[in-house]
Amino acid sequence: MQAREFRDLSEQELATKLHELQESLFHLRLRRGSNRLENPAQLRKTRRDIARALTIERERAEGIKRS
Repeated sequence: MQAREFRDLSEQELATKLHELQESLFHLRLRRGSNRLENPAQLRKTRRDIARALTIERERAEGIKRS
């Protein structure tokens, strides 16, 4: 997801999406540990999406306005 798409989400939707991404990362790490991970790039994409979501949450908490 792009940062713009995260910014369009409400507070509750953003929190839900963040939780889903964190669960997904957990399962990807388990699969990597058992050598059943088909797409290793998915780990990196998921980590970056989590970082984007956390950044948007922090911006909203501090009242920073971005376009």
